[in-house]
Amino acid sequence: MTDIAPDTGTGPVPESARLMRRATYASLGVAIILVLAKAAAWAVTDSVVLLATLIDSALDAIASLINLLAVRHAVTPADREHRFGHGKAEALAGLGQSAFIAGSAGFLLLESVRRLMHPVPLESYGPGLVVMGFSIALTLALITFQQHVIRKTGSTAIKADALHYRTDFMINGSVILALILAIEGWHGFDAVFAIGIAIYILYSSWAIVRQSLDDLMDRELPEEEREEIKRIANAHPGVRGLHDLRSRRSGIATFIQLHLELDDNLSLLQAHKISDEVVSQLQESYPAAEIIIHADPASIVPLEPVPEFLKD
Repeated sequence: MTDIAPDTGTGPVPESARLMRRATYASLGVAIILVLAKAAAWAVTDSVVLLATLIDSALDAIASLINLLAVRHAVTPADREHRFGHGKAEALAGLGQSAFIAGSAGFLLLESVRRLMHPVPLESYGPGLVVMGFSIALTLALITFQQHVIRKTGSTAIKADALHYRTDFMINGSVILALILAIEGWHGFDAVFAIGIAIYILYSSWAIVRQSLDDLMDRELPEEEREEIKRIANAHPGVRGLHDLRSRRSGIATFIQLHLELDDNLSLLQAHKISDEVVSQLQESYPAAEIIIHADPASIVPLEPVPEFLKD
């Protein structure tokens, strides 16, 4: 039995790190612009649904700032004290974000219910419509850039941020609808939509908690990804089989380790060559992954004790 761990590194390539940083700066910049614009519109219209989107944008700005700091730390290469890199910084930041978001959503929910019970006519519609139209256009531009970064890097942090802003895009559309309904004499819908936004924020905070805990607890990759790893490894003509596949993610980094079953008569050099080739194939799908391969002679595999949870 031989452990073969090709030198793969644990950090993203420089171009990926640069794109991820740009995406976090863009996200923070857009959030700050929207906070200023919505604050001005809310001061004029006194619309609670505009207050809802203002709070959501303020949360976006805080979340984007934390995400920026976390991504900057997460893409830092492994060092002597952190041999597996710094990817868990994203998960720790996520737990802090979720607590703040949940508290703000609770405040918004109470304010929306109060306004629903004691409605106040909106004083002005024009500024609200202009600002929300501007918000939709700016958010769409950000989402387009984020999708470009995701295609290039596969970053889970940017994926989560993009999903959040896609939902914001739909929420902003509902705000415009509420303002149009108010113009037509249908008042009170801004409070109704604001309650919906508050519930969405609470749901999103729980999703952040769950994702962060999965990261911190080293949850396995999804089953479809595990099956793809098996398919790639078994496709090599020198591989007779594999077992003891373990995997996890830590921020932007992926860690994969497995046992390859090889011919008994291979030399150590030949086994190393096959393992290197399997690693190269896996890294086409997981370019920033650290992959550790343990090479076993096929004849001894039935004799090795295997934990029950690894028998898959």
